[in-house]
Amino acid sequence: MTTPSSSIQLSEIVPTIYAGSRLDQAAAAMFPDFSRSRLKDWIKSGALTIDGRSLKPNSKLGGGELLELEAELAADGAFLPEAMALDICFEDEHILVVNKPAGLVVHPAAGNWSGTLLNGLLHYCPELAQIPRAGIVHRLDKGTSGLMVVAKSLKAQLSLVEQLQARTVTRRYWALVRGEPAAEGCVDAAIGRHSSQRTKMAVLTSGGKEARTHYRRLSKLKGFALMELKLETGRTHQIRVHMAHLSHSLIGDPVYGAKWTAAEKHDASLAAALAFSRQALHAKALGLIHPCSGETMSWELPLAEDFSALLSAMRQRADAFSG
Repeated sequence: MTTPSSSIQLSEIVPTIYAGSRLDQAAAAMFPDFSRSRLKDWIKSGALTIDGRSLKPNSKLGGGELLELEAELAADGAFLPEAMALDICFEDEHILVVNKPAGLVVHPAAGNWSGTLLNGLLHYCPELAQIPRAGIVHRLDKGTSGLMVVAKSLKAQLSLVEQLQARTVTRRYWALVRGEPAAEGCVDAAIGRHSSQRTKMAVLTSGGKEARTHYRRLSKLKGFALMELKLETGRTHQIRVHMAHLSHSLIGDPVYGAKWTAAEKHDASLAAALAFSRQALHAKALGLIHPCSGETMSWELPLAEDFSALLSAMRQRADAFSG
């Protein structure tokens, strides 16, 4: 019996900022969805080429070359099923929609090989072991709560991936941010790996992948704001990076958040915000076309309990100032 797999076909022009960089280093920045070790193996096997040629991982780039990746992702049969409580919002034979809690890692990786959503999905639905990434087609950061869709068949997975690439999947988020942004707007700024801090993403003036986030201010909260954000693209940490780029970072963001001033740290009215230990971000609404029926479907969730409590505290604070 052969192991099911999914095909990957990607191509990118090497930005000039990577001139002089090693091929494996540039590939890791340009294809951030895959680990550097996996990309290195693909380079060695010839699955990842430069201008149609197979080179060594340490080959130096000049900028402007064409990177082409044609590879197969095997099904995730190596990961162990683990029993865990899953909040299933919708399920049929083709897809399931889950409400991911904050604190839950979506996919196993270095430092989190177990206890992830993928492990829980394999226990809940064992047939997902026959689908690449156990049917996971998009992710939420560990500290983000809310809606995710999972494919239960290869046909459904292909359809959902195509919808994501065509940007027809609707994803709306709520966030609590520092400051009071404009009433609405769009951040159109490419995102790529941070030049020196490889675990972070950053807005890049050259290179990077196109990224657009539409935002709308729902309410002002005396130096803070409740925002609704809609993703047009889905880059790693996109909302967090884009809002920080506007100088309106998310409350509680441990990576991109602005530091609290001494005065803020001693402000009793900010106790709830100071104590919030994750980014205040919730995937509130999801819309897509059902992979098999063609029906337009959508789901919407109330805020996670901790987010709701934070919002209530920030509203009370704002009311106290206005009163």
